[in-house]
Amino acid sequence: MRYGERMIAAELRPIVEHLPPRRPNADVAETRRAFRSLVAKSERPDPRIRTENFVANGVPITCFRPAEPRSAKRPIVVFMHGGGFVYGSAADASLSAASLVPELDATIISVEYRLAPEHLFPAGVEDCYAALVWTAANAEALGCDPSRLAVMGPSAGGCLAAATALLARDRGGPAIAFQCLQIPALDDRRTSHSARTVEDPRLIDAAAARATWDRYLGADRTNVSPYAAPLRAENLSGLPPAYIQTCEFDPYRDDGLDYARRLIEAGVSTELYNVPGSFHAFELFAPESTLARDTRAHWMAAMQRALG
Repeated sequence: MRYGERMIAAELRPIVEHLPPRRPNADVAETRRAFRSLVAKSERPDPRIRTENFVANGVPITCFRPAEPRSAKRPIVVFMHGGGFVYGSAADASLSAASLVPELDATIISVEYRLAPEHLFPAGVEDCYAALVWTAANAEALGCDPSRLAVMGPSAGGCLAAATALLARDRGGPAIAFQCLQIPALDDRRTSHSARTVEDPRLIDAAAARATWDRYLGADRTNVSPYAAPLRAENLSGLPPAYIQTCEFDPYRDDGLDYARRLIEAGVSTELYNVPGSFHAFELFAPESTLARDTRAHWMAAMQRALG
């Protein structure tokens, strides 16, 4: 697993060696079943967390909050699940979202946004924005501090979180205190070095990235909106402080690096963490690895600093 002179981290190599080749153009139903099977292996209830379901401006959401909160007013985070805009759900992401609750002493709102290809852009991001508006309006009723409102998500969820922050800025609110973008897909043009050179059918590679954007945007790619692909935004000023995580062997790596650079140039406080020797979504495949634990600790510390 050599990419030039670079190597996948030693503890991740056995996992990659046993991964079957991906099928970027596989049937959507098949892909959804495979993803559901993967995340189901890690599901487990947590008695420290209270779970409720609501409808937020017409969008189903799942609310995770502490069964025994440590503070009267907690942060609140709107979480957008990953899955290439095509698969995944609030239920599939329940462990990822709920696991934030005890460490942040926060309420987490997981959004059941509409999926492509049945619902092309802008359906998904409009659902996320609708959930954000509801969350801000109901934060105090949920025992939360609306001034400590964040958005976050991995992969496609990172794109949706970034796009939701852009929409909130351009529509005059709600105010967002922080955005945490994990391995985000941000540019449908795929012209970066990583988008063109990460080629391994066992991983999320250039071919898989191309299929992801095709399913999300459809055949008409004229005048693609920055709310679909945030790196297309001409102006990134006035956005909330950001944390961006990228992975070394990820076709989306340079999306995150470039977005971080442009945020900094626009005067937005931004922290960037590129995980060496890692591949897209490695934490899902190797959650107990040292690299995954260290990566989680890094972005969790950033969340705690921002929302504490």
